[in-house]
Amino acid sequence: MEPSVKKQAADRRALIYQLEGRPPLRIALPLGLQHVLSMFIGNLAPVLVLAGIVSSVTGETIVTPQQRMLMVQCCMFASGMTTLVQLYPLKLGAFQIGAGLPIVMGTAFAFVPTMRTLGAEFGINAVLGAIIVGSLVEILMGLFIRPLKKFFPPLVIGAVLITIGLHLLPVGVQYLAGGAGPEANAVLAARLTAEGQEVPSAVAALAAQYASWQNLLIGGLVFVTIILLQRFGRGMFKISAILIGIVAGYLAAIILGQVNFQAVRDAGLVSVPIPFSIKPVFMLEPIIAMAAIYVVSGLETMGNINGITVAAFDREATIKETSGAVVADAAGSMFAAVFNTLPNTAFGQNAGIVAMTRVVNKWCIATGAMVLILAGFVPKIGAVFSVMPSSVLGGAVVTVFAMIMLNGIKLLSKAGFSDRNLLILAITFGVGFAVGDNKLLVERLPTVLQYVFKDTVVAVCIISVLANILFPASDSDKARLETAQKEAAVEDTAV
Repeated sequence: MEPSVKKQAADRRALIYQLEGRPPLRIALPLGLQHVLSMFIGNLAPVLVLAGIVSSVTGETIVTPQQRMLMVQCCMFASGMTTLVQLYPLKLGAFQIGAGLPIVMGTAFAFVPTMRTLGAEFGINAVLGAIIVGSLVEILMGLFIRPLKKFFPPLVIGAVLITIGLHLLPVGVQYLAGGAGPEANAVLAARLTAEGQEVPSAVAALAAQYASWQNLLIGGLVFVTIILLQRFGRGMFKISAILIGIVAGYLAAIILGQVNFQAVRDAGLVSVPIPFSIKPVFMLEPIIAMAAIYVVSGLETMGNINGITVAAFDREATIKETSGAVVADAAGSMFAAVFNTLPNTAFGQNAGIVAMTRVVNKWCIATGAMVLILAGFVPKIGAVFSVMPSSVLGGAVVTVFAMIMLNGIKLLSKAGFSDRNLLILAITFGVGFAVGDNKLLVERLPTVLQYVFKDTVVAVCIISVLANILFPASDSDKARLETAQKEAAVEDTAV
């Protein structure tokens, strides 16, 4: 190969570390799939969880099996379309929908508890109507992000990122051990045994799966494969470590008989997502309840966006990026409800993958988004992903979730640990995190405070914002932060 040809090939490979440009498909597709695989089960899980919970609360079928399959299909389609908008924003004059950053959108778990209550009382149609109208609150939040930006300095965003990471880590371990279903049945079996009651055979069978040697072996294989490739791998082997680890774990699961492909055989070949197949119903009470959760989604998106920019570019997200990301978050949720499924949000796993691989190229992520869209038209593709055991995903996301927390620590170090900042952090975690994490205490608080502390991420954000207002930054704190940002800009230029 001629030297000039070698250089061109090397330049194309280097594009994966740049935001713009189109690396060859043979390089871009595996990297895009890596993002898709890391969030696929998490993307489908809220739909499956809500369908099961809503049906069991009242004893009647609120979400029919046909609606359940439709919602799963549409959530893949909606996630792929919204991801493309985040990557390549829609321009509307001075505003834009989308951040223009390597963001993967997926179905939001934050809405599930509220949707459970609303679905049981008002039905799935009212839930979809509330998703559509409630999203207007987050759109307004995104459009007026500039005056709101000063309330979210690195100290606040860092604390929120740490809280998100701390909440996600147990989820990763839960997945590694077998998932939420087996864990819930293991807890139930232990309680029944302690009370001297007989454990039903179905409960015992599911309980035995939790932390079984098969799950621990599969999850451990994925984890070790990723770590070894990250430490000793070179080239594509290193940057595709998560994908390779998941494939290895999937193959091991098949060999151990942990995968049931019946759902793949039963799935259809082609099916087109149709909007308003489940017709939304608009009712005031569900809309108000959903609007409140959209504030949570907006705050989490702000944290995840900054997690991506800190990991990839060692800087905070700009006003334009943050505004576009939050508006796209809301618009994507509205789009998802029109297409019969649940709200979208920026996935935290994506921030962790960017931190791990340093791959920020939008075209690479777009190939993954196209796979999601394709899966929305070809049910068998989605079925192949959906039957992947939880332990495979768990082995991959444990380190990914830890990266999100570490990005929060990185932001805090940039702000500095002056006496003022340490006091704010002490108040933030001592009140916001500790109180919000004690569910029994929260239930006994006055109603207004229950709303503040019901979600720990929101509690940390609110308490941190209030503490920053009560204790303004000194000149030395501002100077330190400005110096840190300039040093980061110099480092980016050097790279």
